[in-house]
Amino acid sequence: MSPPSMPVLAMAATGAELMKAEAELWCHNFGYLKSVAPRCAIKLGIPNAIHRHGGLASLSELHAAIPIAASKRPCLSRIMAFLAASGLFREEIVPSDGTAAVAEPWYHLTAASRLLVDDDDSTEGRNCVSQLFTSCSSPFYFTASQNLAEWLQEDDGAAASRTPFTMAHGADFYDVVHRDAAFAACFDEAMGSDSRFVLEIVVREYGEVLAGVTSLVDVGGHNGTTARAIAKAFPHVRCSVLDLPRVADAMPADGTVEFVAGDMREFIPPADAVLFKVWMDYGALTNDG
Repeated sequence: MSPPSMPVLAMAATGAELMKAEAELWCHNFGYLKSVAPRCAIKLGIPNAIHRHGGLASLSELHAAIPIAASKRPCLSRIMAFLAASGLFREEIVPSDGTAAVAEPWYHLTAASRLLVDDDDSTEGRNCVSQLFTSCSSPFYFTASQNLAEWLQEDDGAAASRTPFTMAHGADFYDVVHRDAAFAACFDEAMGSDSRFVLEIVVREYGEVLAGVTSLVDVGGHNGTTARAIAKAFPHVRCSVLDLPRVADAMPADGTVEFVAGDMREFIPPADAVLFKVWMDYGALTNDG
């Protein structure tokens, strides 16, 4: 295959083009705020506060509803404006006294922010994935991403045994989960919330995939949230969960699913179907593709 032809020397960029290019770089530079700002909103309970006001709340109502210092209230408007610009909430400017001279921003929940509402008594609460978002935006991952360039520069021997995550934290992902109780709890809640959200849709709209299946093993199924949902919706399917001994041995038997202690890299119980809900191969960067 012949190499591509050399590009024709481009004309010098205009000042406007250079300014536009720099603006694009600024967007990349501060792109992390698109995950940091929603994380802030979740921790403050902003989606819940808007939901409790009927799905629409004014800025002053948010000031009264969420736990922020009085001196920091002016800053909340900036965060909400950013979240509205990024599409997480929808902003509407409404006159507060009947005239356009005095107006206040109001914020609507969107389809995305409704998934961050965790009120237990609501439909939104049953579909909540805020724990998943909080886990995925954890500083553990962000810190690991700062090591990508250094990891790519290591020789093959070192790269095969280390990942950006281990470079950042001195241990692999599951070792960090084992030693950090707060991170482990966040991770467990994240996996559980995603299981509930996904399984409700799968059971309702894609149940035909289990036609003819009489047994299923959920590999790395933790506390059995997914397996129990399948067993409840499809009583003819015998469900089991394979997880590490520290997890499986701690699960109480309830007759719904069977917990099997083991390492999926060494053994997977026989079944008609094997479920890998998330294949978290944190060493995948060492493999082609």
